[in-house]
Amino acid sequence: MYRLLCLLSFAGLALNAAAQKKDLLQPKPTVLRLIDGNLRQAVNQYKVLMGKVPADRMPKTFYANTGRLETSDAGWWTSGFYPGTLFELYSFSHDTALGNEAQRRLALLEKEQYNKGTHDLGFMMYCSYGNGLRFADSPRYKEILLNSARSLSTRFHPTVGCIKSWDSKPWHYPVIIDNMMNLELLFWATHESGDSSFYKIAVTHANTTMRNHYRPDYSSFHVVDYDSVTGVILAKKTAQGFADSSAWARGQSWGLYGYTMVYRCTHDPQYLEQARKIAHFLLSNPNLPADKIPYWDYNAPNIPNALRDASAAAIMASALIELSHYVQPAEARGYLDVAETIIVNLSDNNYKAVVGSNGGFLLKHSVGHLPAHSEVDVPLTYADYYFVEAMLRYLELRKK
Repeated sequence: MYRLLCLLSFAGLALNAAAQKKDLLQPKPTVLRLIDGNLRQAVNQYKVLMGKVPADRMPKTFYANTGRLETSDAGWWTSGFYPGTLFELYSFSHDTALGNEAQRRLALLEKEQYNKGTHDLGFMMYCSYGNGLRFADSPRYKEILLNSARSLSTRFHPTVGCIKSWDSKPWHYPVIIDNMMNLELLFWATHESGDSSFYKIAVTHANTTMRNHYRPDYSSFHVVDYDSVTGVILAKKTAQGFADSSAWARGQSWGLYGYTMVYRCTHDPQYLEQARKIAHFLLSNPNLPADKIPYWDYNAPNIPNALRDASAAAIMASALIELSHYVQPAEARGYLDVAETIIVNLSDNNYKAVVGSNGGFLLKHSVGHLPAHSEVDVPLTYADYYFVEAMLRYLELRKK
């Protein structure tokens, strides 16, 4: 009888703990309602953008002072975000106008499956065709993605242990923190094909980056330049941040998202621990504003008057929502609280555009490449993409 009572008591405690965990991680009704309204507006806003983009181009940004929409060809690194966002919004709304437009834009990207001159095929192809698989379980889409993974793999150098980022001088073998995001295509390719070579390249790149890009406080350099013959590190630099020693905001968000994703794809606890330590650096940073929308660089010289970067915030929110699934409830709740704060503040009129304005983009106030005076304080397609992704991930919490 005593043993039975103990077992019943243990079972009761376990059920109570599970219930407490579920209650702790419940999404907030006010945020759910806000997101529902945001996404409905986003559907209408992207129909505005659809009407502005030339049939053979992809949107990049919009300059409100001149009313100019800047576009790119399919070979530019951001080309996958527009069709990707359309597919995301289609998954919410089931509005066929969005799905059909996304499919039309995929045709522009198809040739990029053979592009061996860029490390960004994950952004370009997985964010577009990968999301397209939600629209149609297409063998053709899968083959295009596998070819994209094969092309990306050609940029891996086993001596360096990384995928090369840029082919331009004066760099020798540069690897940027952004490249962590392109590994998801390789993990998908192993899962789809059974070819473990993609997996081995991805984890080797993740390990080398973890070893060489990160400082003791778990901030990241932007660029590590290697000798391609010996694999020796030549320099640790920045291209888009304030200084070589600074923490460029979007780069920190890429790293957080990247290692969270690598943990999901490998279940290796070292990557979860890396993601948690990056999150700690960001969330305890004295230069992270109270509204959690980062300055463009955590070490920008003119804080608190430095420009904010909505894209860094959106990426961080999406990553934190995913990371919350892999940690203990109290830690998870902390991550969700920050993600909620970011979503709420990006939904304010200071950041979220009124339908019909902002050239059809959702968010204002992102920073692309401030040192080069490029895309400064403007809307950007990837800010929109990760904002929508973060909101959709938050809605998924209702099913937990």
